[in-house]
Order: sequence, then C-alpha cells, then structure tokens
Amino acid sequence: MMNSKLKFFSAFLSTFFCLFINANAQDVAMADAFRQDGKIYVVIAVVCVLFAVLFGYLIYLDNKINKLKK
Repeated sequence: MMNSKLKFFSAFLSTFFCLFINANAQDVAMADAFRQDGKIYVVIAVVCVLFAVLFGYLIYLDNKINKLKK
C-alpha cells in the first residue's frame, strides 16, 4: 500500500518538474505580461492549490477504497 503511494508521488513529482522545465524553456508573450504585472504568482498559486486538492482527493479515495476492500 505504501509502495503504491510512493510510486504515485514520484510519478507526480517527475511529471510536475518536466512540465515546469518545459514551461520555462518556452518564450510566451502572455507569461511575460503576467510576470511584468506580478500576476504570475496568482496563477502559480491557483495551479498549486488545484494540484494539492486533487492530490488530497486521490489519497482520500484510495483510503476509502482500501477500507471497502477490507
């Protein structure tokens, strides 16, 4: 059970870092405008909150399914 959570978390982190590196490699005018206005931090915060909620919900569902299996 713990091994599957560790695999999921490592896959999640590797995907997140790949997307982050890919996003930094591109030159996007909209991102530059957000950076100049200081709104990029709001966008990053919203995305992080969404990922955290999704991750928490998946853990909740995993625990609930494991209780049903028992």
